[in-house]
Amino acid sequence: MNVMEAIKKRGSIRGYKDSEVEEEKLNLVLEAGRLAPSASNRQEWKFIVVKNKDTREKLGIASHHQKFVGEAPVVIVACSTETSHIMPCGQLSYPIDLAIAVDHMTLKAVEEGLGTCWIGAFEEEEVKKILGIPDTIRVVALLPLGYPISIPSPTPRKSKEEIILFEKWG
Repeated sequence: MNVMEAIKKRGSIRGYKDSEVEEEKLNLVLEAGRLAPSASNRQEWKFIVVKNKDTREKLGIASHHQKFVGEAPVVIVACSTETSHIMPCGQLSYPIDLAIAVDHMTLKAVEEGLGTCWIGAFEEEEVKKILGIPDTIRVVALLPLGYPISIPSPTPRKSKEEIILFEKWG
């Protein structure tokens, strides 16, 4: 599978088979995140791999009662260890860096026949409490990972003409 195929096949999976994710595949997904670029190559992140069923279910509750989060055999919790770095463009680097890393993981998961769903709807303080994450760390995303029960149809996207500009705005 090439990258464009993975991009086209990737979708938000909200139903997972009751099957474990093989360690080899999990490690490949994590490696894809590890290899992601970051501002000034700072790599200020940690990824907590959660397999314990009770803990996953608690994360599902902390994710606004999205039950499927706890039903996935693995939940990867993407955390930033440094939240003050501002890039010359004025943007905080940590949300962008983790978005890139998590996206790398989602695409590798597709290549491995796995599914994911990017979760941003969660109570950060509750997730920190469940996982013993220090106050100084930010939780940026939760990533349920597992074998999809079904593959959703692609969601509509705007046309290139609606989103791409050349040379200048307007």
